[in-house]
Amino acid sequence: MPCPFIGSFSQAFVKNYGSSLMKQYGKFCPVLTRSFRSLGNDETKCPFIQQNAIISDAPKEMTEDISEPIEQYQYEKFFHEQISAKKKDYSYRIFRKVSRLAADGMYPQALEGAENRQVTVWCANDYLGASRHPAVQDAAINAIKSYGTGAGGTRNIAGNSQMTEKLEKELAKLHKKPAALIFSSCFVANDATLSTLAKILPGCLVFSDAGNHASMIQGIRNSRANKQIFRHNDPNHLRELLAQSPSGVPKLVVFETVHSMSGAICPLDEMCNIAHEYGALTFVDEVHAVGLYGKHGAGIGEERGLQHKIDIVSGTLGKAYGNVGGYIAGSTLLIDTVRSLAPGFIFTTALPPPVLAGSLAAIRLLASEEGRSLRAKQQTIVRYLKLSLLVAGLPQLPSVSHIVPVPVKGADKVAQVAESLMKRGHYVQAINYPTVARGEERLRFAPGPYHTPEMIDSLITALTEAFHENDISFNEFMKNGTCRECSMEYKVDIAYEEPYKYPMQVA
Repeated sequence: MPCPFIGSFSQAFVKNYGSSLMKQYGKFCPVLTRSFRSLGNDETKCPFIQQNAIISDAPKEMTEDISEPIEQYQYEKFFHEQISAKKKDYSYRIFRKVSRLAADGMYPQALEGAENRQVTVWCANDYLGASRHPAVQDAAINAIKSYGTGAGGTRNIAGNSQMTEKLEKELAKLHKKPAALIFSSCFVANDATLSTLAKILPGCLVFSDAGNHASMIQGIRNSRANKQIFRHNDPNHLRELLAQSPSGVPKLVVFETVHSMSGAICPLDEMCNIAHEYGALTFVDEVHAVGLYGKHGAGIGEERGLQHKIDIVSGTLGKAYGNVGGYIAGSTLLIDTVRSLAPGFIFTTALPPPVLAGSLAAIRLLASEEGRSLRAKQQTIVRYLKLSLLVAGLPQLPSVSHIVPVPVKGADKVAQVAESLMKRGHYVQAINYPTVARGEERLRFAPGPYHTPEMIDSLITALTEAFHENDISFNEFMKNGTCRECSMEYKVDIAYEEPYKYPMQVA
């Protein structure tokens, strides 16, 4: 529609005085002001539109019989019912106010609650204390001073920093792969990678371990690919399902090495061999293994000399490496495909400079001789806890890894035991549904190299008292510090070397 104002003038007049007209009257035109209007202006109030009654209210007679009251959905009532149901079955999550301490000599202590009461932390996934290591802290601090605290946007928009590329090269080298790609978290890494690959591979079939983490399950669901679920860590069932699948069709076999809640370690060699026998790619989650196993901390694959059999490995920077973020490593073309097509990567803000620098320092630290020493001390203290639980007659699920699960059946009971432990100065989070199935509730202990035998002795005493306090029976071997059968004093004789105390850093 031609402008009714300018159209009333001759072309010669507009040509000579158009600039002045725009400056004086342009603010009244809705078309001109639409792209640079200020907050609060109403572009519909054009004098031409208002004067010519182009917009007007409908007559009252036309609206009387259609203005019925609209019934509103009771959103808050629905939310209240959902939360009430969670509280009723004791699966409601209460986030403890716990501030972990990083000062020299304080780790693994934390300040808890409004009173800042000091407690010992047993459930953090900062397995080796890398988050408070001076080399990691210094790297992060220097990166902030040089590059600031934020990434400034996605890698596509804000730019691909040199530290990002260094970190990806270091991760590829660690896992002996041609390329790697980092994400904002390992949940995103698993979700984005699996949903993208299973969606774009024509007719892809996914074979997923029944014990897989929620991030892998979500990625498979989002792909809408056909899936088969095999029994947890059961290569025979995997073979049975693969044997029934058509040949020549793309397949993904998805599983993790160290199970986060049971501490079980998969039969990696056998599962990779079976997957490759039937032409499948292996997607292996090493989240709870990177930094903790293998000569350089690359995980179970490195420890068992099987890195070459893992087609796609996923890991995290937020556990043993003490930072935040996730990653995958694999072939150059596979990584480039995920980089180019995965929305979870493309549209997510890049990791900030201090995280990149801190992660790079942590990976190099745990790949060094000092990292090997930390891993050895961690395994020593893990054995001490397992033996102490055994001698005290306290229950524990069989675990060959650094994760020590203590079953306490019932969401109410496990929450009560966790609360009793907290009162005695020990923080461990109760694990219940949906993290584990109902009836499989537990406490999950993850001791590290900075826990001491004395701390564990105190924990065992507190745990024994907590079981008694909440009327939970167990096969108690100890009475007053001695064996109930022979009265011999309880003592677990195991070599333990204090972790190296880093010198205080001077700013």
